[in-house]
Parts: sequence; C-alpha cells; structure tokens
Amino acid sequence: MKNIAFYLLAATLFIGCSTKDKKELQSFPITFKFTQNWDGSDFTVANFGQYNYTNQHGETLSVTKLRYLISKIVLTRTNGEKIEIPGYQLVDLSDASTLVFNPNFPILEGDFNKISFVYGFNEEDNQDGAYPDLNAANWNWPSQLGGGYHFMQFEGKYLDANDEPQPYAYHNGTAKVSEGVFEQNYVSFNFNKNFSINQAGEIEIKMNIAEWFKNPNTWDLNTFNVTLMPNYQAQKMMQENAATVFSIGEITIFYDE
Repeated sequence: MKNIAFYLLAATLFIGCSTKDKKELQSFPITFKFTQNWDGSDFTVANFGQYNYTNQHGETLSVTKLRYLISKIVLTRTNGEKIEIPGYQLVDLSDASTLVFNPNFPILEGDFNKISFVYGFNEEDNQDGAYPDLNAANWNWPSQLGGGYHFMQFEGKYLDANDEPQPYAYHNGTAKVSEGVFEQNYVSFNFNKNFSINQAGEIEIKMNIAEWFKNPNTWDLNTFNVTLMPNYQAQKMMQENAATVFSIGEITIFYDE
C-alpha cells in the first residue's frame, strides 16, 4: 500500500508540474516586414523613376511599379512542428501599409529552425475570383492564361541602344503552355534559420530586385520587355530567376524594458 501511495503521489506531482509548465508558456505576436534592395542598396518608393540601375545584361533602367504576393508562411519548430501563418500579403511599394504583414496570430513561445513561404499562390490557393481584396486591387490573372492571380507586377522603363526610354512590364503568374494547357508557376522557399520566440517579434523578408534579371537567366530587356504574360518562355524564365530573389533578413525580438 505504501508503494502504491508513493507512486500516486509521484504521478500527481508530475501531472501538476506538467500542467504548470504548459500554463506558463505564453503566445506572442509576430509580424513580417518586407524590404527591397538592389544588390544590397536599399530600394523604396522614393527610388521610383530613377535611372540609377543597370541589369546584368547592361541595360540602364528605372522602376515605376513593384507589387508581389507572398502566401503560406510557415515557421517550423526544432521538434518538427509546423506553424502555418494564416493569410497572404500583397506587397505594394507605393503603399507603405503593405510593407508589414500583421496576421494577428500569436505564436506559442519556443525554438524554431526554419522559415518557409510561397511566392505567389500554389495551385490549391490560386483560384479565380476567390479573394475580394485582390479582385479590388486588379490583381487577377486572365482566364485565357490560366486564371487565378498575378504573382508580381514589376514595371518601369529601360534605355535602348539609342538611349531612348522604352517600357517594360515584368508580370508573372501562371504559364500558358498552349491553348487550354497551363503550368503552375509559383516558387516555394525554405530557409534554415535558428531563432527563438519568447517576446513579440518581427521577421524580415528581403527581395533583391536585381536578381530578377540575372540568375540563372541573364535578362535582355530588348527581347523580353512587354507582352510577357502570354509568353511561356518568359514566364518560365521568371520562375527560374525567382529562386535567388528572396532571403530572410533580421529577426528582431522586442524585449520589454
């Protein structure tokens, strides 16, 4: 009987401690900040219209519009548990409020080792007319090109061989193979990153704009400039170049003073 009483007492203490430990764990809000750069130099809406940039092929260019979609952000704990952040973010450099994504989704404290997300929408999410806010933002991708939504609208002008400004419209979305045949064109990113959440924090997602023009495809704006949405080759080149565009920047934890 003494042994039974001992084990019951030990079990009670263990359960009590476990319950206490769980109750002591807290959840904290995490936001995501989107920043842009040109090979390391900060790029903001203040740089729009300036012919201060030269792509890998040698064209001098300006940027007048940059909007892109990020979805399915996932944080992975060191124990393998995946925390999917609900929602998506349409980043628009001309609208400062879109440069920070606040999902209002507190995350239980702990240690993490991976951050992943999707550039654009995957096939499951990329459904015609499904998102009223994106419809209102004129973000739809034409149904004859596969439907769903844009992944990016990137526009500006470049100087041709005669130093005359010419337009470019680097728009990315579903790739049309042939009449009625389409390929999904999104890109999934996975970054190994060790960090802990034990207070409110912010994770920076960085875009190097210059990479859209150089890796692995050196982009010739004299050849690929406008009417790129129905161009299968251009769409697949964009998908390939996207692979090196994004990175994870600073992870900031806002400790209470």
